[in-house]
Amino acid sequence: MTASLYIDGEWTRGSGTRSAPVFDPATGASIGEVPFAEAADLDRALDAAQRGFKLWRDKSAFDRSAIIRKAATLLRERHEMVATAISREMGKPIAEARLEAVIAADHIDWNAEEGRRAYGRVIPGRGPDITQTVVKEPVGPVAGFSPWNFPVTQLVRKIAAALAAGCSIVAKAPEETPTSTMELVRCFADAGVPAGVVNLVFGVPAEISEYLIPSPVIRKVSFTGSVPVGRHLGSLAARHVKRSTMELGGHAPFI
Repeated sequence: MTASLYIDGEWTRGSGTRSAPVFDPATGASIGEVPFAEAADLDRALDAAQRGFKLWRDKSAFDRSAIIRKAATLLRERHEMVATAISREMGKPIAEARLEAVIAADHIDWNAEEGRRAYGRVIPGRGPDITQTVVKEPVGPVAGFSPWNFPVTQLVRKIAAALAAGCSIVAKAPEETPTSTMELVRCFADAGVPAGVVNLVFGVPAEISEYLIPSPVIRKVSFTGSVPVGRHLGSLAARHVKRSTMELGGHAPFI
């Protein structure tokens, strides 16, 4: 198994030579490798996300929803293949992996429908000739960081939410589980999400976060993981006045 980055609508090994082995946790055997994104790859992903955002935000909420729902349909059709990848890379029983894949499709559907209901408001003005209207607009390209323990359902919550809101995303997925996250992204690509709207990278977490978050292209940060890392990323986002969503907690499951 050889993983790939997904940048600007293309699967690529990236511009560098760094990589890491991927292990089957049940046997400890190496089952492949995952390439690491270098600065040049991240620059390409940022450029693609900026271009993709302008294209995606101009689509109607109805059209975006239809494409996103198609990704959910494809994930359900491919759930056995995705579940096999989850189980092999992450180690959870195949029944739980199947459930994760199906639940991920449900997350996509939910976000697709919520994207059609991003209602604004009409606020009473202070005079009869004044109308005040609140219109919700996509914030811009998002940097999303997801953990390995639920590789598909955690990543899908970042991708589907961003797309439903009209945003593009550069998603940094866990190096431990590259194939399952690749197959998730493939569902969005095959559903018709334009090139540049969804980008997937792997690599050294600190390097990638400290490169993406300060970029003027990125307008929001979404992270799921440990409290210490969340504190660091939250402070980094605040330093650059970026909106952030943090889902923080333990990261050491055990029997």
